[in-house]
Amino acid sequence: MFDLNEIRKRLVTVGELVRDHVLEELRRQSTEALSAVAFHSAADTIYEIDRSVETILLPALQEHLAPLVSFVLICEGVNDEQPLPFPAGCAMDDCELRIIIDPIDGTRPIMYNKRSAWVLMGVAPNRGEATTLADIELAVQVELPTTRAALADTLWAIRGQGAFGETVDLKTSERVPFRLQPSRAHSIRGGFAMLANFFPIGKDVLAGIEQDLALELFGDLSNNKTALFTDQYLSSGGQLYELMMGHDRMLADVRARLYEKFAREGKATGHSCHPYDICTALIATEAGVIVTDGCGQPLTAPLNTTEDVSWIGYANQAIRDEVEPVLQALLEKYGL
Repeated sequence: MFDLNEIRKRLVTVGELVRDHVLEELRRQSTEALSAVAFHSAADTIYEIDRSVETILLPALQEHLAPLVSFVLICEGVNDEQPLPFPAGCAMDDCELRIIIDPIDGTRPIMYNKRSAWVLMGVAPNRGEATTLADIELAVQVELPTTRAALADTLWAIRGQGAFGETVDLKTSERVPFRLQPSRAHSIRGGFAMLANFFPIGKDVLAGIEQDLALELFGDLSNNKTALFTDQYLSSGGQLYELMMGHDRMLADVRARLYEKFAREGKATGHSCHPYDICTALIATEAGVIVTDGCGQPLTAPLNTTEDVSWIGYANQAIRDEVEPVLQALLEKYGL
């Protein structure tokens, strides 16, 4: 048996060590140095700022978590090809947990000091390669703010126990708890809602679906010129945060469905969300957000670094009822 609350405390410590390191790197190094490409992995492009985090993350896990519990680490940019057992030498089948981590979710915004990134950590009982996102029992999400920030947020949830957050004063280390409160609006009209279309490939299709969604819901857009707002936050963890905090009402990332279509047609495919990007969805669902896969079903992607994942988040059931039937019909109409 293992104490999930104690594991949560230790993962918060690990995440905040990463946060402090990233802030120091942003202050110490140039944008050009941090945004240089270190290498291309099977999962993503790894930048120098990503690689520098390894020097903090792995020793921190070894010091703070390995003495408490054995685990298999699945981590973007660190061990894409082969999970790492902790303590070293422990047989992976004998480890108690599987922990999936994205050390910097939102690398591209933070390496230019534009917008917060996040450390994302999900913890599940070790069921071998059959372990999925649905098995995650504990999730921790730590903000990596820009150097202009005075505050940073830390969020966590244990399944069935609710979601929690606290704001840390980066100067004094004072911690103030806060409540996660998704939007209670009954419609996306007049709020932030969008389809993720971060990169060039497929942007026209995704924007077309988004526009058709607004047309279906609101009618002639010439009479509803500002019926819907979009915010392309280039971080899945950041998008979940916006839903949890009541800022956004609906977010859909269906790039994986789109690129499956492109692959069938022999077209170039783009970069999709992966399981580590969405491994803190438990916090959102414990806060009351509804998170589904791209087809409206629970998230069940395996805990690895390469699976392409589509996901859709709704702030509440009323918004899901409004949007989901129309959105799913449009995805079928577009052949996704």
